Amino acid sequence: MSAHSGAAPDVPEGMNPNAAETWPSPELIASWLGSEAYELEPLGPGEGAAVPTDDPAAQAQARHFRDVLGRFASGVTVVTAISGGEPVGMTCQSFSSVSLDPPLVLFVPAKTSRAWPLIQRSGRFCVNFLADGQAELSNQMASRGSDKFAGVAWHPSEASGSPVLEGSLAHVDCSVHAVHEAGDHWIVVGRVLHLATAPEDAPQDPLLFYQGKYRTTG
Repeated sequence: MSAHSGAAPDVPEGMNPNAAETWPSPELIASWLGSEAYELEPLGPGEGAAVPTDDPAAQAQARHFRDVLGRFASGVTVVTAISGGEPVGMTCQSFSSVSLDPPLVLFVPAKTSRAWPLIQRSGRFCVNFLADGQAELSNQMASRGSDKFAGVAWHPSEASGSPVLEGSLAHVDCSVHAVHEAGDHWIVVGRVLHLATAPEDAPQDPLLFYQGKYRTTG
């Protein structure tokens, strides 16, 4: 994706300067944010895609894509950041490790996401791996609520200050390394700044997502 015209945005400390080239213009970010800074973040594969409602063949193809990809069990994460002095978060199952040297991970927000521009603006984020029993927290972070963090216990991460959710299995603290356009989503690559697991006496079973439902290993 080509860089937008005009002055380059300020690059947060620790962030790959090349990542700034993928930022949309401030005007476009503002249009995405609107008056409501939160929006439902789809859990299932392809759920963020816009499918023509007047094209039955396209609808059937999209449903088949989602059904097949839904057979791949994944963990559930919440990606968090501090943007404009306030915590922001989004539930995301599209997360993966990328590289050991340098340490890189990625997550894949939909272009329709309103949480992602807020996270992008901060230049840093934290990926929280949810544990069994945190399905309600996942739903809250995937909701359209005006305050997703109401009643949620968290503390600032070690490197970026992004929210670490209490009770999560582990967290990976990152700076935005690169952003790539990929159809109706963005591929966000993060440079790992710090990572840690929960204490050994904490719950260890993960929250999983399979065929459109939450699962666990138990």
